[in-house]
Amino acid sequence: MSQQKEVKVYDTTLRDGTQAEGISFSASEKILLAKRMDEFKVDYIEGGWPGSNPRDMEFFTLVKNETFMHAKIAAFGSTRRAGVDVKEDPQIQMLLDADTPVVTIFGKSWLLHVTEVLHVTPEENLAMIHESVAYLVSKGKEVIYDAEHFFDGYLDNPEYATNTLMAAVSGGAQFLTLCDTNGGRQVSEVISIVSQVKNVFPDDHIGVHCHNDCGLGVAVSLAGIQAGATMVQGTLNGYGERVGNANLTSILPNLHFKLGYEMSCSKEMTKLKSLSNYVDELAHRIPSRRSPFVGKSAFAHKGGVHANAAQKVAHSYEHMRPEEIGNEQRILLSDMSGGTSIEMKAKRMGVVVDRKSPLMKTFVEKIKQLENEGHEFESADASFFVLLHEHFYNQEDIFELVSYRIISEVVRGTGRNISEAVVKLKLAGEEEVKVSVAESTGPVGALDHAARVAFGAHFPILNDIRLDDYKVRILKTGQGVDSITQVLVKSTDGKDSWWTSGADPNIIEASWEALRDSFRYKLLKERG
Repeated sequence: MSQQKEVKVYDTTLRDGTQAEGISFSASEKILLAKRMDEFKVDYIEGGWPGSNPRDMEFFTLVKNETFMHAKIAAFGSTRRAGVDVKEDPQIQMLLDADTPVVTIFGKSWLLHVTEVLHVTPEENLAMIHESVAYLVSKGKEVIYDAEHFFDGYLDNPEYATNTLMAAVSGGAQFLTLCDTNGGRQVSEVISIVSQVKNVFPDDHIGVHCHNDCGLGVAVSLAGIQAGATMVQGTLNGYGERVGNANLTSILPNLHFKLGYEMSCSKEMTKLKSLSNYVDELAHRIPSRRSPFVGKSAFAHKGGVHANAAQKVAHSYEHMRPEEIGNEQRILLSDMSGGTSIEMKAKRMGVVVDRKSPLMKTFVEKIKQLENEGHEFESADASFFVLLHEHFYNQEDIFELVSYRIISEVVRGTGRNISEAVVKLKLAGEEEVKVSVAESTGPVGALDHAARVAFGAHFPILNDIRLDDYKVRILKTGQGVDSITQVLVKSTDGKDSWWTSGADPNIIEASWEALRDSFRYKLLKERG
């Protein structure tokens, strides 16, 4: 690969990303995201389309009061309307009123759009592009021209598509962005067309803006850069219209680590995972575990052979060091696990076990049996922690559950749902049975409250624990009410959080198992 100039990163999460189903950011959230992107040293941040909606208008009002150390904020819009003097076009004026250092405008590259959508002559479309760019440049703006549907237009009529770029260049555009708006182009097509455009415009800056409709958004973006483009546009986590835009969280590490390109954000790559998670958090989305580079499963090893090799030589089963993008290696436990996986997992949790110990064989068998019965240890680290101490250190509970009883009452027409739980337990070495009672709107909540009342009286450190999340999954379906129910519980003490699991045909018993492990985990951690 021939070394090129620095690649500029243009993020359009705040505009194009919000066109995805279910994605919406308030104006204040967009400010927070923009500030976080600036810390990551994104070069351009597209804030939205002034005048298109109240939220974007508020953003451009708020952003005027913000200082950015690196990034340039861009306002997005279109060329002037047909038959309207550019100075009189209200949309152009709104772009100027946004008061951003950069303005990005799009125009038509495909004759089909020119004649059948805009209903203007080819000549008028060229004038719209040139005059809009020139006017904005005359007002001191850095103008980026987005050539909409460029690849489709070029394949249809390369001469006219090229003329639209010439119109933008003659107007003073600093970047010409070639857009695969429909997301339908293949890697070979993008390489060929970007190379031909660079031959015509050798001294001009070319960018690529791609969508993911064929699952190739990242691939065609990288291909465009390798063919000569020096700007890449995309969105964080691939948010965008239809199935999404080209995903910057995959593009950027590929450019830096795999292809050797320099970017302003190259030295910030250790922050990539946290940036990705932050975007998901504000979008109220659960981060995708399977996202390349930044996903929780990106460097997770489940098979015993893989885990063994990864322990000895990490890069034998990992394409890069996960720490370089802020991720981490994870060892998963399942019925595929072996002694090495368990030893590695235990070590990371601060528990010393010997994979050569005679106890390891029976522990592996126990893990596999529990997994087969429906228990979950990949996510429920706290339950695994408890199991380790039971098996390798003969750790016994300092309490014994004698019984629990739950009564649920639903009063029709009143909206009242009341569940009452009675928990009876004994402390180790004592005969007296302790009884606690609690109510909640549901049976699991009542059981949780009653258990914490019972335990909290004797173990004050448990008083701060609360149920933070609760997940249910039906396993071994087809057995009717006898199907196995798997429960995952997330608990927190306000500082740390942990997951535990339970499995049983009875959902209440499965819930109890998970709750019990949560208390056991906290007691073990506190006792060291």
